[in-house]
Parts: sequence; structure tokens; C-alpha cells
Amino acid sequence: MSNRYSAFSLARHALQPDLPWPRAWHSPDPKPSYDVVIVGGGGHGLATAYYLAKNHGIRNVAVIEKGYIGSGNVGRNTTLIRSNYVIDGNTQFFEHSLKLWEGLSHDLNFNCMVSQRGQIVLAVNPGQLDVFARRGNIMRLNGIDAELLDRGEVMKLLPYLDYSSEARWPVYGGILQKRAGTVRHDAVAWGYARAADQHGVHIIENCEVTGFVMEEGRVTGVETTRGRINAGKVGIAVAGHTSHVAKLAGLRLPVESHILQAFVTEPIKPMVHHVVSWGAELFYLSQSDKGGLVFGGHIDGFNTYTQRGQFPKIREVAEAAVSLMPFISRLRLLRHWGGIMDMTPDGSPFICRTEVRNLYLNGGWCYQGFKATPASGWTFAHTIAHDAEHELNRCYSLDRFEKGGELDDYGIGNWTYKQ
Repeated sequence: MSNRYSAFSLARHALQPDLPWPRAWHSPDPKPSYDVVIVGGGGHGLATAYYLAKNHGIRNVAVIEKGYIGSGNVGRNTTLIRSNYVIDGNTQFFEHSLKLWEGLSHDLNFNCMVSQRGQIVLAVNPGQLDVFARRGNIMRLNGIDAELLDRGEVMKLLPYLDYSSEARWPVYGGILQKRAGTVRHDAVAWGYARAADQHGVHIIENCEVTGFVMEEGRVTGVETTRGRINAGKVGIAVAGHTSHVAKLAGLRLPVESHILQAFVTEPIKPMVHHVVSWGAELFYLSQSDKGGLVFGGHIDGFNTYTQRGQFPKIREVAEAAVSLMPFISRLRLLRHWGGIMDMTPDGSPFICRTEVRNLYLNGGWCYQGFKATPASGWTFAHTIAHDAEHELNRCYSLDRFEKGGELDDYGIGNWTYKQ
């Protein structure tokens, strides 16, 4: 461990609480050129830079972020991790991500607060339970843990749900993935940033990309608010801003940007010991370490780049929460926030090369961005380093709609459409 984070440093700050803590990563001025520039300092961009250095020995890397580390979607989500996917390609990718989550704190030497508390997706009719059985079989055939639960088993694990005859949506059972859970989102950003910095990566904050430098059909750098930065290769990983940043390089993407709201209540005593998702509507809930109930639902149904949601979606999510867990109606909503989601036609992402040589794309994450962070960085780093997709992201190409290779797993890990 670095001397900046030694036991002596911890003791010194305990005895002198007013002593300022050292920075977890440096704040350099940009160099004139780098081997690789990653546009976007969120979880995916930082993870990519870290794995470029760690896995491929490419350390002359800059991550440029228009705001500050943690100001984007990596700090605006509901912290869920899981690999309960159905479609071939998504299944293997998200299982690899979950395996990386399981060892991430040790790998980064930073406590990311990984909590594998398990996720239960509830079925509200017999048809959904049949669909969950199919999903569980697919998961187990791919070496992923899954258990089908009947109503009685759900009642033992989640006694606080509404099982009465007056329940708006009866609970018929559910599917459990015990290895799913939550991770502290800001710790993920800080852990990857510190680890990348220790490998020599430059993390440059308050530096917005305003254009791309092109020569003979290939990218050779980026124009920024802090001047031109030349680069051998450039990767884009900017979450909900993917379409308009890619447009600066002449790319037109099948991506729309929407706001996704999330909510947290006042703290209560520990009672929700799993992540709970619902089959009647897209709704998911967990309890934070501070005691607040963290939950969310669908995107707002219009295109926007704002981080301010609308009241109709607040009402819809609150109705779902109270229908499932009536006691929530007695709690006060502490706060809510929004992240900008880049939505693709099939709900699956892009991690690939582009038609512009030396320009690489990581985006289109829809509801799935946070849980994919480690595998996204892992495979994007491989794609950049070798100018070829990794076997785990080979299906996430830009031309899959043209070739009929859609991955229509649209939110299927959280819920199933009403039958």
C-alpha cells in the first residue's frame, strides 16, 4: 500500500482530525500526446484505463472528464449488480462482470463495499413463474447460480411484502440469484481512479472534448477546453452523452438519451436483506447501509439531457412501491436524482471499433451500465489494445441491427412483461 494510505497516515488523521487528507489520485495538466485517450471519467472510462495499464501494459493513457470524477452516472445509480440474463452474449458478459465484482476490492486494494445479498425477482402470475424457470435453466446451463422459489419460500425470505387477499398483484413465487447484490458506487469510481493513477494513468478533470482531430480517415487526437491532445487511439465512454460526442467524430448512432430517476427514503432499521425486483412493473428496491430504502423504475418517456426528472414518473414508482410493500407509504422520501441513459433499440450496449480508424466506442448501456462496469472496462481495454473485440464483447457491434444480431434483453434481468 502507498505511504499516502498507510496505517500511520490513518492514525495521524485520527489524532489530528483537522489535518487534510491527501488526494487519492494526482491532478496533472494534460501532456501534448498520449498513446490512448479515454473520453469520459465515469466507471467505464476509469475501468478501461486501469485494465489498459494492468492487463496490457499500456500506461501512457489519459482519462479526460468534463466535470469531476463521480459526477456522472457512476454516482447516479441504484448500485445493483447481477448476472441473471437470458440471451446468449449478455449471459456470459454479465457473469464475467459479476466475477470481477467479487474480487474487485482485493484487486484495487480499495473497499468497494461489495454486498452479495442476493436478488429476488417476484412473479405475479403463473405464466411469469414459468418464464423464470426457463431463465433459471439458462443461467444454470451457463454456470450461473439460480433458484426458483414458490410462494411459501418467498414469504420466508421477504415477510414484509403484501400477501393479503387484497393485494393488487399476488405473489406466486420468484427467482433468486444469491450472488447478486449491491456495490457502493462512489467507492467504485474512487477505487478505479486511484488504481489507474498508481499505474501512471493521467486523470484530467474539468476538461471537455469539443472535437476530434482527423487525418486521412483516422483519429489522431481530441480538441478540448484545455487545448489539443494528440493520441494514437481514442475511446469514447461517456454514458448518456454518447450520441452527441460521437457526432463530433462524424458518427450517427441509433441511441436516444433519457432520464432515469432513483429514490431513497429516510433511514429505518434493517429489514430488507435482499435486492427485490417485481414482475408487475419495472421496480427494484434494496436497503442501503445507512438504512434508507433505495428504489427506482422506468426511464421518463422523453428524450432529455437534464438530470431533473418529472413528477408522473415519481408517482408511478411510488405506486409500485406501496402496492408491493404497503408500509413504505408511512416513510418520507429523503431525496431523488436522475442519470442520463443512452438507450439503444434492443437495450444492449456497444463495445466496439468504429468506421473511423483508431476510434473506439463504449456506450448504449440503457439500464445496465453500473453492473457492467468491470467487464466493460476489461473488454474495452482489450478492444483498444488489440484493435479487435474480445470474445465477450464481439456481439456488441454497431452493425448488429443491419445483420440481424439484435440482443433484445430489454430489462429482462429485472422483470418480465405482464402476461
